Amino acid sequence: MKTIVSIEGLKFRAHHGFYDEERKVGNDFSCDVFVELKSYDSLEDNIYDTVNYEDIYEIVKDEMNQTKKLIETVAYCIMQRIKELDNVTAARVKLSKYNPPLKGEVEKAVVELAF
Repeated sequence: MKTIVSIEGLKFRAHHGFYDEERKVGNDFSCDVFVELKSYDSLEDNIYDTVNYEDIYEIVKDEMNQTKKLIETVAYCIMQRIKELDNVTAARVKLSKYNPPLKGEVEKAVVELAF
């Protein structure tokens, strides 16, 4: 049986960006994380048979607080830490940066990584 657990719409104000001004002023970001579990076939109702949402949230929050130039790097760091969680066999991280500084109206720039 394939079990996928997700935590979606995590919102942050962070200071990631290639340009100095972006890192100074900050921007709004959102993150969605999807993890596939080894299996979930337990009737014991035990959190140790799954993945704790709090652990995922804390990983994303911690990485969002560490300023980087590229959102690709931020997403990669999140993914590397999620790989270390018990019971996780695959994952997908989608990181969105709202209103990127481009010469036109753009809602968001998005990076998505999966393993």
